[in-house]
Amino acid sequence: MFTGIIEELGTVASIQSRVTGSRLSVRCATVMEDLREGASIAVNGVCLTAVDLGPDTFSADLAPETLRRSNLGDLRPGSRVNLERPLAPTGRLSGHIVQGHVDGAGELLGLEALGDENWWLRVRIPSALDAFLVYKGSVAIDGISLTIAALEGDVLSVTIIPHTYRNTTLGGYRPGAHVNIECDILAKHVEKLLRKLDVKTPLTIEKLREGGY
Repeated sequence: MFTGIIEELGTVASIQSRVTGSRLSVRCATVMEDLREGASIAVNGVCLTAVDLGPDTFSADLAPETLRRSNLGDLRPGSRVNLERPLAPTGRLSGHIVQGHVDGAGELLGLEALGDENWWLRVRIPSALDAFLVYKGSVAIDGISLTIAALEGDVLSVTIIPHTYRNTTLGGYRPGAHVNIECDILAKHVEKLLRKLDVKTPLTIEKLREGGY
């Protein structure tokens, strides 16, 4: 489990196509301090398994499903990537619960300066994800824990503060770039439960009060 608090910007050292999927190699420093062979590591919000550890690099295998659903297939040598190690049991949940299971890739529409190094990020999201996104709810974009500031049709907007802009990949993107979207896991469970309920009459505030809520 991750929290969406990026620890380091890594650099893609190489990406090699294979018969099935690809092999990604990332150069980094901070996350290597206690990284072990077979450990999980989030790369742009995608949970991968670290292998072939070197002094300042690790590799990870990318399955066809990962390449299809995320932006990792767009990476090239020199690309910057957001890195986060799994949450330690003694750590603080500073962001929100992020599994590293990307739901789909959105299209970056714009990153507009608001002043004082703050930015307004707009992303077009796949229609299938709309049910899991709510105003002021949590969303992970390229593994970054963010709060939804606006939802207008299929466009999601968030405010990017100076620290996030300087320490993640977002500042290097241009309109049209793909970004990984992971919806809040709680929203996904609630949506499935509601679909399975056989609701005969609409749920109202009065009915919730009658039920003690």
